[in-house]
Amino acid sequence: MLRKLSAEAFGTFWLVFGGCGSALLAAGVPDVGIGFMGVSFAFGLTVLTMAYAVGGISGGHFNPAVSLGLAIAGRFEYKDLVPYWLAQLVGGIAGAAVLYVIASGTAGFSAGGFASNGYDALSPGGYSMMAALVAEIVLTAFFLIIILGATSKAAPVGFAPIAIGLGLTLIHLISIPVTNTSVNPARSIAAAIFAQNGALGQVWLFILAPLVGGALGAAIWKYLLSPGESVGNVGREK
Repeated sequence: MLRKLSAEAFGTFWLVFGGCGSALLAAGVPDVGIGFMGVSFAFGLTVLTMAYAVGGISGGHFNPAVSLGLAIAGRFEYKDLVPYWLAQLVGGIAGAAVLYVIASGTAGFSAGGFASNGYDALSPGGYSMMAALVAEIVLTAFFLIIILGATSKAAPVGFAPIAIGLGLTLIHLISIPVTNTSVNPARSIAAAIFAQNGALGQVWLFILAPLVGGALGAAIWKYLLSPGESVGNVGREK
């Protein structure tokens, strides 16, 4: 179990450090900044690379909503949920802490939003709380459908991390203007801790909505879409 939890911690560290780091350090650089598109690909690449690196150890969740969804779909043991969540949270906060040390090493640094998530005044596009809630639930649900489908026996072998990474990229391309994209409570909590814009007061939505979305996506897969997985047959497709 220690190896699994370590893999989850390192994977979530890389997701937060790489994804939020691209937003903080590279997105707004004059003339050569990577912008929303670059940040979207950065988040996708963090999951893709760590899924190949340590996915064989822990399953490569790196996200409490993914762990919950996999448990609901019969792909993960409920008894391991809390340890996985704690490892993901520790890894995410550590990634944000290292990023803060690096980002603050320049003159005039201000943490500001620190790539945190938000709605209303804290939304990049000024979107409402309801818009943020719906976006996070729907996008996390589809993320779980992508994950469960890409890792099923009906899918081509060896390509799951690519599909999952590109899926997360697409999710960011859609929703960065809405919420700065969470679909991951560990990522949201980690960034909000270091933000100086009141993000901690809104982080509840980015814990609740991804968990609800993850559960919804898993239920859709389990009961409507799964090839070979049914209520009486869950768990055989591993």
